[in-house]
Amino acid sequence: MIRVADKWKDYSVIATGDGYKLERWGEVVLLRPDPQVIWKAQTDMSAYKSLNAKYLRSESGGGEWQYLKKMPSDWVISYGELKFKVKPMGFKHTGLFPEQAVNWDRMISLIKNADRPINVLNLFAYTGGATVACLSAGASVCHVDASKGMVERAGENVRLSGLGDRSVRFIVDDCKKFVLREIRRGRKYDAVIMDPPSYGRGPNGEMWKIESELYPLVELCSEVLSDDPLFFLINSYTTGLQPTVLSNILKLTLKKYKGSVDAYEVGLPTEEGIILPCGAGGIFINE
Repeated sequence: MIRVADKWKDYSVIATGDGYKLERWGEVVLLRPDPQVIWKAQTDMSAYKSLNAKYLRSESGGGEWQYLKKMPSDWVISYGELKFKVKPMGFKHTGLFPEQAVNWDRMISLIKNADRPINVLNLFAYTGGATVACLSAGASVCHVDASKGMVERAGENVRLSGLGDRSVRFIVDDCKKFVLREIRRGRKYDAVIMDPPSYGRGPNGEMWKIESELYPLVELCSEVLSDDPLFFLINSYTTGLQPTVLSNILKLTLKKYKGSVDAYEVGLPTEEGIILPCGAGGIFINE
């Protein structure tokens, strides 16, 4: 099953092919690499008349942005009432993953329908897409990421969305170390979100490798769940993990709770009429 983020108005995938995707971010058009796009391009995307910038990959790894037309250094796009700052960043990124809107919508619905206060722990929280979504639904959020710059951007997105007065804590820390401290403190959360990278380093050089670290971290996080948790969501964007892998992890680590697990691909519609796959998601929902 694939869940498609098809409610965007400020974002769209115009075309895909030959390892690239052509995207409209508000009024700005970008051409970025995408490892899933192994099919042939149907048009010359580099010749697209409104193209503002293209990310050129380097054979030695990484790459750089090539600017073709005048454009702002950063700008704001909206998803409903949610607002996000976007800008070209290192390694092709813009600071937002639009396909995650399918998860934002689901979490917003769960929180609004819970009819009780919900306290959310958002790990590897990046620039705060899920944090903004959960705050907008009325939850309190603890936002944790190892990058100070990304946490600062998350704060900007919260304020841009008019949610600066909501209950949110921003923490710059290694996610595993933070969870261990929360266990010692006896602090509990009604929902956990995590969007772990394939590889990474914490602020003090802590190593992260998803194949060996994901299951133990989910086990640890089960110890900070409240007695009546609402949900536990895992995103997997940068890896080849299948949805069933996420389903199995959630079922094995959260088996003491009565609930259901839904695992799925996430994707974006394209103006070509196909779906661009963008990773996988798995969510446990307590019943």
